[in-house]
Order: sequence, then C-alpha cells, then structure tokens
Amino acid sequence: MADIDFSAEIAALRHTYESIEAVSDIEQIRADVAELSKEASAPNLWDDPSKGQQITSALSRKETELGRLTSLYARIDDLDVTVELAQEADDADLHAEAIAELKSIKKSLNQLETVTLLSGEYDEREAVVTIRAGAGGVDASDFTLMLMRMYLRWAEHNGYSAKVMDTSYAEEAGLKSATFEINAPYAFGTLSVEAGTHRLVRISPFDNQGRRHTSFAAVEVVPLIESDDSIEIPETELKIDVFRSSGPGGQHVNTTDSAVRMTHIPTGIVVSMQNEKSQIQNRAAALRVLQSRLLLIRKEEEEAKKKELAGDVKASWGDQMRSYVLNPYQMVKDLRTHHEEGNPEKVFNGEINDFIDAGIRWRAEGRHD
Repeated sequence: MADIDFSAEIAALRHTYESIEAVSDIEQIRADVAELSKEASAPNLWDDPSKGQQITSALSRKETELGRLTSLYARIDDLDVTVELAQEADDADLHAEAIAELKSIKKSLNQLETVTLLSGEYDEREAVVTIRAGAGGVDASDFTLMLMRMYLRWAEHNGYSAKVMDTSYAEEAGLKSATFEINAPYAFGTLSVEAGTHRLVRISPFDNQGRRHTSFAAVEVVPLIESDDSIEIPETELKIDVFRSSGPGGQHVNTTDSAVRMTHIPTGIVVSMQNEKSQIQNRAAALRVLQSRLLLIRKEEEEAKKKELAGDVKASWGDQMRSYVLNPYQMVKDLRTHHEEGNPEKVFNGEINDFIDAGIRWRAEGRHD
C-alpha cells in the first residue's frame, strides 16, 4: 500500500488549509454569521423589504463561506481516519477511496485558495453575464449560444443557481445576445475574469463548402446591484420601448407587449428583458441590470482616475482573451494565462474552473506588480 506518503500528503493539506483559514479569518466569519442570523430572525425584518433582502443575502454568503471552510477541515480529518483503517486492514478498496478523496480535497483546497484572492469591492456579489455575437455571421450567433450553454452548465456543475433573463435569437441559428444571472457568493469576482472577446475557429456547419471560419463573441460580466448602491437614474435619462416577447424564428411567445427595451441616453447602454411574465417585472429586471452596468462603469472610472494619478500607463487587458480551436487541431487556450485544454468538448460542457482559477491568479499577480 505504499506509492503515496499519506502522512506527508495530509500534513501538506493541513498546512494549506491553515493558510487559507488565516487569510479568511474564520472566527470573524462565525461572528458575522451569528450577528446576521440575529438580524434575520428579527420579527420586523421584512418591514423594509430591501433591507431584509440585503441581510438575508449577506447571511447566505457568509454561511456558504463558513460551510466551505468547516466541511474541508472535516474532510481532511475523515481522510486521516480512512487511511489509518486502510492500512490496518490492508484494504485495497479503502486505499483507492483514500487516493480519490486526497485528489478531491486538493482540488477543493485549490479552489478555496483562489477565492481568497477575490478581494475586489464587488467580488462577493452575484453576477449578471451578457454575451453578444461579434464578427462571424451565423457562426458568431451559434458561438454565442455555445458560450451561454457553457456558463449555465458551469453553474449547474458547481451547484449555483442561474436565471436566464433575456435571449435575442438570430434569424438562421443561435443568439444575437443573451443575459443571465448567476446567483452565488463571489459569482462576480469569479466570472469577471471571463469578460472579454472569445474566439472560435472551426469548420463551419453552416458553410456548404466545408471551409474553416473564425467567429467572435463578447462576454460582459457585471456585479448584481444591491439596494444600498445608490445608483439613481433620472427618468429623463431613460428611453423605454415595449414590444412582444419572441422565440426562435420570430415566433411570438405571447400576444401582449410585455418585453422591455431600456436605453440609458447619456451612455447609450441598451438593456432588453423579455423572460419575466409581465411588463412591470421586465422593466424592473432591465433597470436592475442597467444599474449594475452603470455601477461597474463608475468603478472603472474611479480606478482609471487612480491609475492616472499614480502615473500607471500599463495597458489594460487585451480584447481577445481566449481561443477555442476545433480545426485543424483541438485546443482551448487562454491568451493571458496560457492555460490550455486539449478537449474543447469538455470545456463547452462547462468544465472551466481551471481556466477561471488561472485567470484569478493571473489577475492577482498583476494587481501586485
């Protein structure tokens, strides 16, 4: 039962865990959970719905964070016991179980360690993701649909709640654009490294001559607005159009003008919503996404001003951040971190945690330069 020095491996796991625990300040998290739980149990909590939502969301985030830490600590202890039993009984099945759990804990610790790097002002927030087809015609529209599925499957694999808020279908195939929420703690900090231009190279299924095509899609990630963010938008700055919700091929989903297109006149930002049941709900959802985008713009302007004052002239991230190549070879490669995966099907099925982790670490290194 040799090959693996479990004693050294478990000692290394404990050392990594203790480092993460120290950075995370688990005692402060416990105190926050206790305080928020007390506030959440107050009988008048929902007298102010926005404050109630704020408290329960904060409690959910802190409980999730605490649960991740405590469950990993327990798993390392359980692994120690499993190894001891396997060695005493010379049990090959238990030994195999211990090896598998060792690998799993290492992966979980690596992901948790990555989360400790998310220290941006809005990193704890839930996220709103918008994907838009770029150059490449119908292939770009199809690529947009592929990316939406990729992120929704990623959310599913990780146990995160996702809600599609708007889809604009292209005439021949795929999507012109799609907007969806990812409702999970640190969703914005995690997915913000996915923002940028994604590039697909493949033999186009829409080209009857079987030629290779290159197409592009843009991914935008913004933090979900919260009640205390104070992004007020005067009615005079908004242009609101209503229209009928529609599905693929222009089929009408309903016969009432329930879909909403909201334009912010000063910035030209346009938000469309059609997936809620009523015009009022779609309007509220559109306003929330618009506020989220303006919040991020305000943050970026503040950061740009700070860099200008500090004399920082380094270029920002390049537009094209990842290539998905299906022909003449199979490869997905991040052009910033150089992380790559030789199985694009796996990536499009939502297995992108390694890309995200590499992106977060790359960004953290850049912030400390």
